[in-house]
Amino acid sequence: MKIRSLIRAALLLAATTNAFAATYTLPIGKDTVIGEVQKVVAAHEDTLLDIGRRYGVGYEEIVAANPGVNAWVPGAGTEVLIPSRYILPDGPRDGIVVSLSEHRLFYFPPHKQGEAAVVRTYPISVGRMDWHTPLGLTRIVNKREKPIWYPPESVRAEHAADGRPLPKAVPPGPDNPLGEYAMRLGIPGGAYLIHGTNRPSGVGMQVTHGCVRMFPEDIKELYPMVPVNTPVRLVDQPYKMGWRGDELFMEVHTPLEGTDSADSHSLTNITKLLVAATQERPDVVSSGVIDWAKAERTFESASGIPEPVMLHPAPVPSTVQVINDTAGR
Repeated sequence: MKIRSLIRAALLLAATTNAFAATYTLPIGKDTVIGEVQKVVAAHEDTLLDIGRRYGVGYEEIVAANPGVNAWVPGAGTEVLIPSRYILPDGPRDGIVVSLSEHRLFYFPPHKQGEAAVVRTYPISVGRMDWHTPLGLTRIVNKREKPIWYPPESVRAEHAADGRPLPKAVPPGPDNPLGEYAMRLGIPGGAYLIHGTNRPSGVGMQVTHGCVRMFPEDIKELYPMVPVNTPVRLVDQPYKMGWRGDELFMEVHTPLEGTDSADSHSLTNITKLLVAATQERPDVVSSGVIDWAKAERTFESASGIPEPVMLHPAPVPSTVQVINDTAGR
C-alpha cells in the first residue's frame, strides 16, 4: 500500500509540474485574440487546481471557466474547460505586461529577424485587497537566484499579530516564500517582485502582499529569458474587446476586490467598449451586428473566456478544441 501511494504521488507531481508551454504566435494587423478553449476529462484523482496547473491556468481562471464543478473533487469523467483563449491586453507588445484582474502575465520577447513574433503567458497571483499590486510602467531592476527574503516591517508586524513571527531574513530553502527565483521591479516605496513560491496552490489568486507570484516551473522558464531593464507594465483590464478576423470577442473577469474596477463593474461600461470596438472596424460591422443578449450573458458569467459576440448571416464554427488529456499519466 505504501509503494502504491508513493507511485500515485509521483504521478500526481508529474501531472502538475509538466505544464504545457503557453507560447502563441502574435496575430498581425488589428487582431488581438490568441489561443483556443480546450476541453479535457478529469481523472478520479484530479482537482481543478491539478488540471489548471497542468495546462498553465491558475485557480481563479479554472474555477470561473467551470461553474458548478467542484474545485477539489470534480469527479472522474467530468469535462473541464481550459480557458486558454486570450485577448491581448491593450498597449504596446513589448516586455512584460501584468494583467491584474486576469491573474495573468504576458511576456513579449524581442522579435528575432526571420522568425514569427510570439507571446508567452503564465498564470499569476497578485496583491490582496489591502496590499494592492501597483499599476503603471516600471522595469526589471535586478534578478536573484535563490533569493533571501527580507520581510518588510509591515509584513512582520502582521505575522506577529497573528502569532506567526518572522525573522528579519529568511534564507533560501523550502521555507522561503520567494521560491528559487526573483526579479525586482523598480517601483518606489516598496520591494515589489516577480517571483516563485513555496506554496504553488495559491497561484492564480488575489493573495500576495503586492508581489507577482508564479508557479515554480513558470518562473524557472521565464527568469533566464528576461534581462535586467526589461519594461514591465502593470494594468487592470477586467473587460477586453478584441478582433480575430471578422469576429469580435468580449472577455470579462470579476474585478479585484478593493479596486476602482470593482466599484464600476457594470454592463454600461461593457456597452461603451463594445460600441468603441465596432467603430474601429466599420467594414466588418456592415456585415454583422452585436449579439447584445450574448454580450449580457458573457458579462454576467464573467468566465474570463473570450466569447464571440457578433451575429453574422452564416453561423460561426465552434472554436472549442477537444484534446486527449494524458499528460503525466
